[in-house]
Amino acid sequence: MKLVANNYGKGRVRVAKVIRDGEWHVYKNYTVQITLEGDVSAAYVAGDNALVLPTDTMKNSTYAIAATHDFSSPEQFGLDLSARFLATAPHLTSAQIEIEEQMWKRMVFDGEVHNHAFMGNSSERRTASIKRTHEGVSIESGIKEMYILKTTGSAFVGFFRDEYTILPEETDRIMATNLTATWCLKDAGDSAVYNQVWEQVRSVLLETFANHDSESVQHTLYEMGQAVFTAVPQVAEIGMEMPNVHNIPYNFSLIGIDSKNEVFVPIDEPYGMISGRLRADDAE
Repeated sequence: MKLVANNYGKGRVRVAKVIRDGEWHVYKNYTVQITLEGDVSAAYVAGDNALVLPTDTMKNSTYAIAATHDFSSPEQFGLDLSARFLATAPHLTSAQIEIEEQMWKRMVFDGEVHNHAFMGNSSERRTASIKRTHEGVSIESGIKEMYILKTTGSAFVGFFRDEYTILPEETDRIMATNLTATWCLKDAGDSAVYNQVWEQVRSVLLETFANHDSESVQHTLYEMGQAVFTAVPQVAEIGMEMPNVHNIPYNFSLIGIDSKNEVFVPIDEPYGMISGRLRADDAE
């Protein structure tokens, strides 16, 4: 028997930080997953733990880096944390850091934003994935589970049919999806760059989804990616997953009422699964 691959790490490390600038506070809340790789095969085959960095140390390192380093973007935090692991345990070959940021919005009263009070922002999370080796580092930013919907401006007609196809053509339908998007930049940045680009990409994705005259989810996905490359030239690639979350018109003919295309049955599953990854023309 031969051990052909191994990795280990620490999952769901929850860490929050209050960044204070006088009375103006920023609250950041990350969930971190750490995965380390290296030649620690002796721990598996011989019970020799000499090269095993304890997962408890990974947890402690997360809080230590949070206390002593930049916490204003998940990308920068992942860069600093991954650098720590390879610096202190150079026998490791890679450190991968996956971060999900829970989104918080400032409370607003009489048009004024509050300086230290926040409220949760649904299921949407900001994400960052950092993989560092001794040769280099890759960084991917993103959005996870952003539920978006529009009530018109979407059609699906002219599709391929076989003997099992019963889906009617729709020229005006509800379009809903639970968007997950990830992207990488042409050049590395810092927290300010990553934060600015994240806000820009999110805004472009939402505006394009809302206003695109869609012939399919695939059609809108492509248009959203194209709009990102035009508006945010720092982005080299973007991938999107857009499950088609259905709203089925209720069949009022069963109870003798005329349908006005106003009442629907929301269906969580099964759902269509549409994804794609696009690369900018000038990206390497």
